[in-house]
Amino acid sequence: MRVISCILTEHDLRLVLLAAFVAASGGWVAFGLFRRAGEKLGTQRLGWTFLAAVAAGATVWCTHFIAMLAFEVGAPITFAPLLTMVSFVIAIAGFGAGFHVALHDRKAPFPEAGGAIIGLAVAAMHYVGIMAYRVDGIVEWSGGYIVASVVMAIAFGAMALHQAVRRPWTFSHHLALGLFVLAVISLHFTGMTGLSVTPLVTGAQLADPEILVTMAVAVAGVSLIIAGTGVATYIIDSKATEELADLSERLAHMAYNDALTGLPNRAGFSEHLGRELALAKAHGSKLAVVSIDLDRFKEINDLRGLEAGDAALRLIGQRLRQLLQEGEFVARAGGDEFATVKRFTEQSDLLDFVARLEGAVFTPINIGDFQTVTGASLGVAVYPEDGDTEERLISNSELALYRAIADVTRATCFYEAHMDEASRARHTLAQDLRHAIERNELELYYQVQTSIATGDICGYEALLRWRHPVRGMVSPAEFIPIAEETGAIIPIGEWVLRTACREAATWSVPHKVAVNLSPVQFANADLARLVHEVLLQTDLSPNRLELELTESTIIGDKARTLHILRQLKSLGVTIAIDDFGTGYSSLSTLREFPFDKIKLDRSFMTEVEHSQQAKAVVRAVLSLGKTLEIKVLAEGVETSDQLAILRMEGCDEAQGYLLGKPQPIAQILLALTKFGNSKVIAAPHKSVAASRQKKRRQAAG
Repeated sequence: MRVISCILTEHDLRLVLLAAFVAASGGWVAFGLFRRAGEKLGTQRLGWTFLAAVAAGATVWCTHFIAMLAFEVGAPITFAPLLTMVSFVIAIAGFGAGFHVALHDRKAPFPEAGGAIIGLAVAAMHYVGIMAYRVDGIVEWSGGYIVASVVMAIAFGAMALHQAVRRPWTFSHHLALGLFVLAVISLHFTGMTGLSVTPLVTGAQLADPEILVTMAVAVAGVSLIIAGTGVATYIIDSKATEELADLSERLAHMAYNDALTGLPNRAGFSEHLGRELALAKAHGSKLAVVSIDLDRFKEINDLRGLEAGDAALRLIGQRLRQLLQEGEFVARAGGDEFATVKRFTEQSDLLDFVARLEGAVFTPINIGDFQTVTGASLGVAVYPEDGDTEERLISNSELALYRAIADVTRATCFYEAHMDEASRARHTLAQDLRHAIERNELELYYQVQTSIATGDICGYEALLRWRHPVRGMVSPAEFIPIAEETGAIIPIGEWVLRTACREAATWSVPHKVAVNLSPVQFANADLARLVHEVLLQTDLSPNRLELELTESTIIGDKARTLHILRQLKSLGVTIAIDDFGTGYSSLSTLREFPFDKIKLDRSFMTEVEHSQQAKAVVRAVLSLGKTLEIKVLAEGVETSDQLAILRMEGCDEAQGYLLGKPQPIAQILLALTKFGNSKVIAAPHKSVAASRQKKRRQAAG
C-alpha cells in the first residue's frame, strides 16, 4: 500500500479557483449584509444579522465542499449526509452568534470576540465536514497542522470583524473581506496539509473527475443563489431606504416649515435661534428677537372670509422674506404672528431692521378688489441685555409685544425690566385667583336698577368683588381679564350665578337679578344646562333672572352663541345686551335675536350733557328700542341732569351712582327697610342730596 498526502493536483486547479471565487463573492455579500445590520436596531438588526449569517455560513460551507472535491486522494470517496448537514448548520449558527456578539458594543472588545467565534465556527464546520468525508483508506492527522489551522482561523476572523466593525481605515471594508477569505483558505489548506490517506484495495471504482467538477459547480451555483438572494434583499432595502430618506426629508421640511406662507414655522425658528445664540455667545455679538402680531387680521377674516385672510398672510410672509439681509431670519410663529431674528453689532443696524419690518406690515396690500393695511405690533428683546437663553429672549420679546399692543401710540416696543416684574405680579395674581373660591375671598355687590318714569326699583345687577388677603379689594378691571385668559372664569362665573340666584330667592320683594356672562363661558361650558340646574337648585323663578352679555360674545361665533341664547330663552330667563352702541354690528345682532333689554353703554352718559353727538346717539338707541319694543337701560347715570335728559327722551330704566352705588345686599336691604322698599330713596348719592337741597333753597327764595 502507498500513503497519499492530500495535495492539490494540477488538473483540479479549476475547482480551487471556483472555491476562491465562491469565498470572495459570498464574503462580499455577507459583509455587505453585516454592514447593513450594524446600521439597524432591535428586530431589524436581528433580521439583517440572520441574513448575513446565512450568506456567510453558506459561502464557507460551499467553499469547503468544493475544495474537498478538488483534492485527489486516489481512493473512492463518499459523504455522510447527516454530518454534512450538521456542518452546514454549524457554519450558519456560528456566524450568527459571532455577528451578534460583534455588534453588541463597539467600544468593548466585542467585535474581536465575535470574530474569534466566527473562526471557531469555521474550524468546527471544516472538521465536522472532514468527518463526513468517507474515503476507502486509512486516514491519519498531524496535530500541529490542526492546531495551527484553528489558531489562524480565529486570528484572521478576529482581525476581519475588527476592520468590519471599527473601520479604522478608509478601505477597512475591503481589508475585512480579504481577512475573512484568508481565514477560510488558511484553515482549509493548513488543515488539509496535515491529512494523509493510505488507500485500501477494495475494488471500488474511483469517482469520475468530471462528475466531481459538476458537483462542485452545482454547489457553487447554490452558494451564488443564496448570495444573490442577499444582494437582492440589500438592493430592495437600499431602494426603500432611499425612498424613506426622501420621505423623511419631506416630513422634516413639513415639520420645520409653514405650509401656507412657506416660511419656517415655530420649530424651525427655535432651531435657528439656538444656532444663532450659540454663535453670538462664541463671537461676542448681539442678537435681537422680534415678535410680530398683525393688528387687523381678524377683521380681514370676518369681513372678507378665510381665503382673504390666508392671502393676506401669504403676502405679508413674502414681503418679510424679501426684506431679509445677511444675519436675518423670519418665521411664522402661528396664526397672525411672525417672529424674526437679527444678528448685529451696532444699534443702528437693529433700528434699520425694525424700520424695514414696520414698512412691510404697514404698506397697503391688495386682495382682489380689496385694499387694506394690516398694521402690526412689534416687541423686541436683545441678547445679552434682555436674556441669554432662547426661552428668556422669546418670553421677553412677547412681553414687549403685549406692551406694544396695549399702547396705541407706538407700533414697536423694546423690552424693559419692569415688564417682567409686571408679568410676575400678574402671574402671582392669577395663581391666587384660582384659589379665591375655596378661600371664600369672593363677594357679590349689587347695584340697583330703577324705572325712570316711576322711580320704582326694577332689579339689581350682581357685581363680583375680590377681597384679596394681602392686597385688599382688587379691581374687577384687573382680575376679570386674568380670569378669562387663564380659564378661571368658568368656575368663578358658575359661583357668581349660583350665589346671585340663591340670594335673590331669599328677597322679600321678587325683584330681578342681573348676572353678567363672559364670552369664555359661552365657548367652554354647557351654559343652558348650568342655568337650568342652578334655577332648580335655588328655586328661583326663571323670569327673575336676567343674563347680560356683550356684543363681542356674539361676534366670536355668532351661530353657536345665538343657538345657546335661544336655549336660555326657552328656560324663561330674560336676556340683555350690555355695552350697546360700542360695536359695529349692533343692528344686525338685534334683528337676528330678540333681546329683552338693551343696556346703553356708560360712555354716552359721560358726554350726553355737553355733546350733541352723544345725545343724538342716545336718542337713536331709544328710538330703536321703542321700534323693536325692547326696553332700554342707561348705565353710568351720575348726575340729575343726565337723569333728566333720559326722562325727557323716554328712556325706560337707569343704573348708576346717582341712584345707588354697588353694595352688599345686606346694606341695601337695611336701607330699603329704613326708607321704604318701593322707591330708590334709601341711600341717595350725595349729588342727589345736593340737588334736592338746591331746589329747596330756590323754592324758599
